[in-house]
Amino acid sequence: MRASVGDTVELSNNATRDRSQCEIIEVVGVNGAPPYRVRFSDGHESLIFPGPDAVVRRGEDG
Repeated sequence: MRASVGDTVELSNNATRDRSQCEIIEVVGVNGAPPYRVRFSDGHESLIFPGPDAVVRRGEDG
């Protein structure tokens, strides 16, 4: 998985079958690899290591 600042990550919660989206605000890994610091729509920020079911959507500039 490779991503850039401004991309969106869509995450799945298999237990609840919910999906959530967050914006990548920092790429901590090397060459676009995880982990990513992200911001959710409610303003919450977190460091994530996306699983295999996560999907990266390119930002407007990507």
